[in-house]
Amino acid sequence: MTLLTRHQAADGSRWAVDGHMLPADVDLRRLLRFTRDDLSAFLRGSAGTQAADGRLLAPIDPTGEVWAAGVTYLRSREAREAESSVKDVYAKVYDAPRPELFFKASGWRVAGHQMPIRIRRDSRWNVPEPELALVINAHGEIVGFCAGNDVSSRDIEGENPLYLPQAKIYDGSCALGPGVRLCPVETLRDLTIDLLVMRGGDAIFTGAARTSRIKRPLEELVGFLRKELAFPDGVFLMTGTGVVPPDDFSLQAGDLVRITIGDLTLENDVGS
Repeated sequence: MTLLTRHQAADGSRWAVDGHMLPADVDLRRLLRFTRDDLSAFLRGSAGTQAADGRLLAPIDPTGEVWAAGVTYLRSREAREAESSVKDVYAKVYDAPRPELFFKASGWRVAGHQMPIRIRRDSRWNVPEPELALVINAHGEIVGFCAGNDVSSRDIEGENPLYLPQAKIYDGSCALGPGVRLCPVETLRDLTIDLLVMRGGDAIFTGAARTSRIKRPLEELVGFLRKELAFPDGVFLMTGTGVVPPDDFSLQAGDLVRITIGDLTLENDVGS
């Protein structure tokens, strides 16, 4: 399966496919304007001989968009009910025909592999949320995935559901990486999602889930996202978390968060 990565180069950022640089004028926006079949054909004929080097960057163009779906796992619904004084809101979302969807980050705000993430200074309860991030082309086709971290402030969201944007959208709250794995959508239906949090060299939390536990079909989430909303340059969609740390757990500056989904591992330190 093909892997797209984005690298720091002397003249800016460059995209690579399977470890070889693509032409300088190729970016993800251009690639996601192709249909799935045409994208594969284009990449087969475009990879050069120059080995990809330079620091890995987030696998999204600066103008790209990351959206997210919430309460897609039963475990997530239970956690949201526990943290909130308006518990039935989350039960209704989990069972309703229409999913919860929200904007998460612009591409220039996204951290890549081994880049720092952050927790809010005005929050006391912050958690990583490991999520399968779908990569969707301009035609609404799911062309691949990457590992995603929807860092969240649970106390802020729990105080009032209308505070969701402040709990979810702030500097350092979104990470994607290490690259975009192009693959058939069928391979995404039962992937393992593993989370490891290290503090001072010790594992302080581990958890796992499977994408097969997402209540809604992936295509259904994409379909609702694209209702009345065009994405001519493609879009990323995080699909919710099934891994929820205990209520006495909160991220701290200096922690290391490692998320593995399928064969992709995204690792980030928590900055100050």
